[in-house]
Amino acid sequence: MEPVAPGMKKEETQPTGSDGDGEQQPNKSQSKQADRQSEPAEPSHADEHPERTVPVQTKGDSAGSDPALLEKKVEEMTLEEKPAELTLEAIAASIKEGKAKNIIVMTGAGISTAAGIPDFRSPGTGLYDQLGSYNLPSPTSVFELDYFMEHPEPFFHLTKQLWPASLKPTVAHYFIKLLHDKGLLLRCFTQNIDTLDHVAGLPADKIVEAHGTFATSHCLKCQEQYSQDWVKEKVHSDELPVCEKENCGGVVKPDVVFFGERLPSRFFSMVDEDLPICDLLIVMGTSLKVQPFASIVNRVTCQKLYINLEDPRHQMDFLSLMMGLSSEPDNSKEVFLQDTCDDGCQKLANLLGWRDQLRKMFKDEHKILEDKLAKATSSAIKGALYK
Repeated sequence: MEPVAPGMKKEETQPTGSDGDGEQQPNKSQSKQADRQSEPAEPSHADEHPERTVPVQTKGDSAGSDPALLEKKVEEMTLEEKPAELTLEAIAASIKEGKAKNIIVMTGAGISTAAGIPDFRSPGTGLYDQLGSYNLPSPTSVFELDYFMEHPEPFFHLTKQLWPASLKPTVAHYFIKLLHDKGLLLRCFTQNIDTLDHVAGLPADKIVEAHGTFATSHCLKCQEQYSQDWVKEKVHSDELPVCEKENCGGVVKPDVVFFGERLPSRFFSMVDEDLPICDLLIVMGTSLKVQPFASIVNRVTCQKLYINLEDPRHQMDFLSLMMGLSSEPDNSKEVFLQDTCDDGCQKLANLLGWRDQLRKMFKDEHKILEDKLAKATSSAIKGALYK
């Protein structure tokens, strides 16, 4: 799960019925079947502005004397100049034909809601609503470093919600893993801090955690490092993680990016290294409201696929506009699939002929995780009995 607006830019938004980044909720939404792609006609070189021309009447051509037919013919000439809309089928064809082999995936909180992690801003169920009893100055105060230093309790309450006891990756997580297994994944850039990409088996070098991670933590006073398991045990025991180093007692904070903190340097280095060779960008479960993460989509010229319950392409913020980045969708190079991340990935997998592989991976990996959890639970019970 991602902190809704950490990093270099903080932006206030209003609840929209989806989570704070416009990410997807657990309920499903049906998407309309996209029209199949048609080849754009070759442009006429007789005139660069066909909409301004009038066809010359020739022998046997009655359009020149009929204004209605003439208008229709001019309209048809103009339409022929428009590029065909990109479709999900065309995206799948690019992958199958080997045209897309350096794929970047961008993910937000919507990819993890199916795992049982609440989103941030959904009224009544979002994590921010659950923090109401703490009387925060604003919902986003939970991710402000100054506030955390004085009042760490709300953050660790939220942290407990991000660490369910039986957390398992979603279909979308395993689709990304399948891209990696087939040698097609260049990198996965994620806003999430739930570490589910790692749990799904994606190698660490393939993951860029733009907003930090729960995998490691540090004492804010002496910088002593602590493991995820140590912090997780404290949080689930409703204990405040406090440094155990002698004469310290500082609060131990997971290495998650808060407002005012710089994003990890690896984010910037990988952006510079990966974007020039990206040949397909897949964006899932994010409304692209948080900078500089969102700016990635405007720095590549390749085909793009967006999977979300709300179209994220209209969420351009003031900083992006100041940078001269366009917010107008280009339907000849972009596809918006209005769906949950899991359903969208299943549809793409079906078109690629990967349906059975994806289902098997999801089933097998979940069985392994469930067996591990059962074994750990059994050992904990035995340990408690023999104390």
